[in-house]
Amino acid sequence: MFETIADPADCEVRSVIRFLNAKEVKPAEIHRVEIYGENVKTEGMVRKWVRQFNDGRTNVRDEARSGRPSVVNDGLVAKVNEKIRENKRFTIRMLFGEFPQISKTVLHEIVTNRLNYRELCSRWDPKMLTDVH
Repeated sequence: MFETIADPADCEVRSVIRFLNAKEVKPAEIHRVEIYGENVKTEGMVRKWVRQFNDGRTNVRDEARSGRPSVVNDGLVAKVNEKIRENKRFTIRMLFGEFPQISKTVLHEIVTNRLNYRELCSRWDPKMLTDVH
């Protein structure tokens, strides 16, 4: 009669829970709706969301959570860029020696994503060269 929807987004499932809850469908019956397959939602999760919607929640998206604060800021990026300009034949390991409080992965992300450098014949150059360069 209907096909199951593979890999639904969490907010999509919560929207269905909110809709069925507004139609006063019991949480156990909402759990039995198999449009998303069997392993998408547990009965406890359905009950939790029904309770939140009954308490006045209207947003089906995840709320922002606090996490580990980022160590990357504009000042740090400027310092890394300054070290790179001092010696263009640098390695991430050499930068790690200069900035031991920052992991090599984060340094690589700063160099490639924030500063837009790429490796070119064992020398890092900006991806976008201008007339000044």
